[in-house]
Amino acid sequence: MKKHIVCIGDSNTHGYCADPADCADGGIRFNEDERWTCLLQKALGEGCLVTEEGLSGRTTVFPDPLHESMDALGVLYSLLKSHEAVDLLIIMLGTNDTKERLGANAACIAIGMERLVRKAQSVDCWGERAPNILIVCPPSILPEMEDSECGIPMGKGCLEKSRELPGYLEKTARLVGAHYVDAAQCEFNRVDGMHLTRRGHAQLAQLLAGLVPTLL
Repeated sequence: MKKHIVCIGDSNTHGYCADPADCADGGIRFNEDERWTCLLQKALGEGCLVTEEGLSGRTTVFPDPLHESMDALGVLYSLLKSHEAVDLLIIMLGTNDTKERLGANAACIAIGMERLVRKAQSVDCWGERAPNILIVCPPSILPEMEDSECGIPMGKGCLEKSRELPGYLEKTARLVGAHYVDAAQCEFNRVDGMHLTRRGHAQLAQLLAGLVPTLL
């Protein structure tokens, strides 16, 4: 059996492209030669299977009053069981949790991540190994978000909360016994300030390609 890596995330795991000029196909989603999950698969080779579970708007545990089924907690059990056995779970969430309408500060977002990780650890999906989870802190939101069409509904305070998130998530990782990496070096676009560019996807794949083999 190949080593199975499941990647749970939001639009940056799904591969949303805010700038069609940055996407080879000119669409709203980066293709299989551009998304970080697919690039990670290529880097890791035939011995691994990378499964992407990205949903635009997804949060850790916070239900969104405008859209249904956005919290990862609500679907985590069925998602993990459908992909068992899991050798490594990568979680990259937090950007959508900063939305003003959800009312969570950075500390609460980290508590939400703690709850999500502990739930994942409790699911019987790990085969004969212990739960193995990597928390990836997304890059901080850029000021361009506040003036973009899709950023305006995010509301106020998102930039500040996302900038505080790395410190809190790193503490959460230590608390729950998960691995941690900060993706701050990965490039967000200047269109809406909260989505990875094509280069950003490549940077994230490179970062994880160096780390993941040491975790398997």
